[in-house]
Amino acid sequence: MDYRIAVVGTGAIGSYYGGKLAAAGHDVHFLVRGDLSELRQIGLHLIEPEKDLRVAPVSCWNSTEEIGPCDLVLIALKTVSNAALAKLLPPLVHERTLLLTLQNGLGNEELLADQFGPGRVLGGLCFICVARTSRTTVVCSDRGHLSLGEFDRAPLPRTRDIAGLFQAAGIHCGVVESLALERWRKLVWNIPFNGLSILGGQIDTAAILRDKELSATALAVMQEVIQAARTCGYPLEMSAAGEQMTRTAGLGAYKPSTLLDFEAGRPLEIEAIWGEPLRRAHAAGAPTPRLQMLYSLLISLDGADKTARAARKGAAL
Repeated sequence: MDYRIAVVGTGAIGSYYGGKLAAAGHDVHFLVRGDLSELRQIGLHLIEPEKDLRVAPVSCWNSTEEIGPCDLVLIALKTVSNAALAKLLPPLVHERTLLLTLQNGLGNEELLADQFGPGRVLGGLCFICVARTSRTTVVCSDRGHLSLGEFDRAPLPRTRDIAGLFQAAGIHCGVVESLALERWRKLVWNIPFNGLSILGGQIDTAAILRDKELSATALAVMQEVIQAARTCGYPLEMSAAGEQMTRTAGLGAYKPSTLLDFEAGRPLEIEAIWGEPLRRAHAAGAPTPRLQMLYSLLISLDGADKTARAARKGAAL
């Protein structure tokens, strides 16, 4: 099937994967906030470890009404903007439209299923090191891999068909049997390293690993998250913690996405990455004192940062 594709959320993830699909010849349309002139004139510049890729022209629009119905919608908004999806997505949806969320954390598929029906919802887990350095430039330092799964059921032929789109575009993409299990597997990394990168004093992953106390804390949090997943019915292997620590050592001085958001003064994805896993763990009876501590500290820090930003804005006025 030749999919007409929309990308909602053109930060690093949306721009990179959408750009790769567009470069492979697919009909891709980007929803972009603000001025479109630079993107339309220059196109997208994807900088990868082995090569640079220019994508031009780029079909970009300020509204989903201008894009119109699509066969596949990639949702790459930060989860703090999920309330906007109820208004953004309907103009893109026809009877057979598939919604693929590439967002972090838990609860995103459930939100889409509640609003648009579970039969059209898929999820993707992005194991990638990528950053958008300007409106038209995305830098990928580690292409990693993308894992796709169906919401609340085993893979279907369409799941493998969509994975094939990404594979043909040069993206290492696979299909998972249990999306929920793999969501928890990704949280084993996201919960400690995104949290400690901020709470440790705005530091990268290499700095966390060099610090004995922070490294030990990261490992302990990982083990706690694995145990929570198991209590919730998702049989993660305890060895996943060690595997993630080894993988992280190979990333070098990597800044997690939540740290980049914090440094840029953007809202943090606290509820999706820490809050919802914590609530599900508590409901299942799993003890999660370290996760609770990270969640509480990040809530407090994010609130203080919002107050500081408001004060600076008031002073400027």
